[in-house]
Amino acid sequence: MSTLPKVAWIGLGIMGSPMSENLVKAGYDVTGHTLEREKLDRLTAAGGTAAASVADAVRDADVIVTMVPASPQVEAVAYGPDGILENAQRGALLIDMSSITPQTSVGLAAAAKEKGIRVLDAPVSGGEAGAIEAVLSIMVGGDQADFDEAKPLFEALGKTIVRCGPHGSGQTVKAANQLIVAVNIQACAEAVVFLEKSGVDLAAALDVLGGGLAGSTVLARKKDNFLRRDFTPGFRIDLHHKDMGIVTDAARTVGAALPVGAVVAQLVASLRAQGDGGLDHSALLRAVERLSGARV
Repeated sequence: MSTLPKVAWIGLGIMGSPMSENLVKAGYDVTGHTLEREKLDRLTAAGGTAAASVADAVRDADVIVTMVPASPQVEAVAYGPDGILENAQRGALLIDMSSITPQTSVGLAAAAKEKGIRVLDAPVSGGEAGAIEAVLSIMVGGDQADFDEAKPLFEALGKTIVRCGPHGSGQTVKAANQLIVAVNIQACAEAVVFLEKSGVDLAAALDVLGGGLAGSTVLARKKDNFLRRDFTPGFRIDLHHKDMGIVTDAARTVGAALPVGAVVAQLVASLRAQGDGGLDHSALLRAVERLSGARV
């Protein structure tokens, strides 16, 4: 019998599926629920267990992980008669790894406390590749004791694991992360168009740029996307659009100016409006190409 906590995993999308599978590989008993039958089949093939509902998944779990697209989905699975708070056992630890507003995380923690359920907000960075390779950065908000208890589970999912403060802090740091990533991708996309229009060997240029001060994880991860114009989603424009809304709203609340971030947020929104919302966020390159006169 495993001494590891029993885990319920809610949300088996691009990130959630490989993350839950990494927990199975680490020896955890994982029961998952999502709306797509093929994702449940994938989990069972990896050694997990499928549940027909959120309530069934969480009823006997020691730890519940949610990994869904946005605040409305978190609220949908957390609240109501069939939700987590009404069906999880007292003392369970709810870890929300979705990227949502800090306010939603704070509200969820308060509501869960009334039910005797502990909460951590623990959004991640690293994209699909980071999820598959279990090298995600995990930024956590919540009580220190709960963070310490969850640390072994986090270590099966990521490499950089940091408690950033009380409830909502993880989401605040994730919002800053998404701001930096979007601005970085935009800068890389502009450089790619500039280099190509200048007749430079793009592959060679990106190699040398990656080895200097201009190098970044974004450039390393997205270089092939730019070279091949392969925008298969690892993190969709639709989701980054949502995240840019979170960071611009949160910044307004605290009185922080985001002049460059605001421009990039509008570029992300325009790309989505042109029908590219389902593409990887490296497709910001398409927006720069359009602005530069290309037909894409």
